Amino acid sequence: MPDVNGVVIAVSAAAAFVASAVWYMLLGNQYAALSDAARVAVGTRPPPWKIVAELVRSLVVAAVLAGLAVELDITTWPAAVGLGVATWVGFPVVLLTGSVLSENVPWRLAAIHAGDWLVKLLLVSCIVSLWR
Repeated sequence: MPDVNGVVIAVSAAAAFVASAVWYMLLGNQYAALSDAARVAVGTRPPPWKIVAELVRSLVVAAVLAGLAVELDITTWPAAVGLGVATWVGFPVVLLTGSVLSENVPWRLAAIHAGDWLVKLLLVSCIVSLWR
């Protein structure tokens, strides 16, 4: 993907990481009420390896979306929003729905995660599409 700007990928990954942290801070009480893991983690800082893992995940998502934006020649904000929504419905929503249906994950917990993914995918799609 020679047309993909590495700086844009890094910036959009950092933006996604920060947005996700803010999302879960804002919804921390609701998240803790629905998730045993979140309840245990309340008031503690995540270990460094988890922070690094989340940054790597964000970099992968940003790189994939940047590649899609280049290949699809997405350069306007409506098209970037369309890319974000399409990838959100096609991947996190489908996967989270499966966890609700097959693993009895509470739908409210899945909705919190889905909202996080929507914010991240819209943010990253817009950054990588509009800033080349």
